[in-house]
Amino acid sequence: MEVIIIGAGLAGSEAALQLAKRNIKVKLYEMRPQKTTGAHVTDNCAEFVCSNSLGSADITNASGLLKAEMQELGGELIKIAYECRVPAGNALAIDRVGFSKKVTELIENNENIEFIREELKEIPSDKPVIIASGPLTSDDLANKIQEFTKSEHLHFFDAIAPIVEKDSINFDIAFWASRYDKGEASYINCPMDKEQYTRFYEILTNAERIELKEFEKDAKFFESCLPVEVLASRGVDTLRFGPMKPVGLIDKRTGVENWAVVQLRQDNAAKSLFNLVGFQTNLKWGAQKELIHSIPGLENANIVRYGVMHRNTFINSPQVLNATLNTRKRENLFFAGQITGVEGYTESIATGLLAGLNIARQLEGKELIELPQETMLGALCNYISSSELKHFQPMNSNWAVVSPIELPKKERKNKKLKNELLSKRSIEVLRGYLCSI
Repeated sequence: MEVIIIGAGLAGSEAALQLAKRNIKVKLYEMRPQKTTGAHVTDNCAEFVCSNSLGSADITNASGLLKAEMQELGGELIKIAYECRVPAGNALAIDRVGFSKKVTELIENNENIEFIREELKEIPSDKPVIIASGPLTSDDLANKIQEFTKSEHLHFFDAIAPIVEKDSINFDIAFWASRYDKGEASYINCPMDKEQYTRFYEILTNAERIELKEFEKDAKFFESCLPVEVLASRGVDTLRFGPMKPVGLIDKRTGVENWAVVQLRQDNAAKSLFNLVGFQTNLKWGAQKELIHSIPGLENANIVRYGVMHRNTFINSPQVLNATLNTRKRENLFFAGQITGVEGYTESIATGLLAGLNIARQLEGKELIELPQETMLGALCNYISSSELKHFQPMNSNWAVVSPIELPKKERKNKKLKNELLSKRSIEVLRGYLCSI
């Protein structure tokens, strides 16, 4: 038995490790470094391209529940993520370099995985296949996928936030804190008064942007990855009520409640690099430098990576996929990761996990896993495979896709209680389902 996996990103790496531990041989293809994407900066497997955060680890949060479900399903990358965790309050943030190196070593040293660094331009027809080539799929393979699916690819934009050196931050101004003092003080905070924010806003809204190519102009942004300049265009206070909101962040040295705050999150285990939270951008690099240096505390910041924006591709999954992640047209061809239209690191890993489990079960002659819609992963897979969707857009884990739960009328507005009950139900249903198969 042998499976071909195209793409050694988060989804492809997870799928490969799932198959390998079941003694199924895998040929894992990755086009980097022979062919680059313009967004990746290493040739390692499972690279975190944009942020280094997988979102909340709290099980009463939709993303946190998805992580708990992956642990129940025996996920490999989620274990490594916790091993590479760096302080970030309730969020699961990782040392992105350490994480991808560890995954790469596991794959390269696994006797059941043949890691092939070359571009695969065709969809193999003689063996089971998982396509996990990601949103930056090469043009040649994308054309073959389009021929197979008989439908146009859809597109959205993603953007990457800048990273600065911690030692270049002015801590006479910046301070350590987590919002409302929850957990340890793991974020660096750069405070602004009204005058400083007004100056920052003027620089941002007048900054020179990288011009989009003609074919890029109709693509949409995913709401959670909107560039900071796009958010700013919605109004002068949008950032103050979004990524720069000051509530719950007070410098104990001054006791001052600030007008706005820029937060920086740890990016590596050595605590030497920090990324600007919510500062995804498509500004020209000179404009980024001016903007970052206008932030109090970052006036002399050494910028080690500038923000960039890239165009992402995904298939029209509702017309192509089953909730088991194999295609309706060819049962031994699976898709996983962001190319399916799921959005987010956690979601990409989770679909790679499910695709790996299902292709293994298919080879063993077992019924494929179709997770209940009471679970976050089951609901997400149902969403992307629902043929009723007429205007399909990328989706991340959220409570709206999960089967609703009935509560007494007086408790329906208790969001915390509702999320706790939904999370508890999900894990119970998942465990029951796994015992039944």
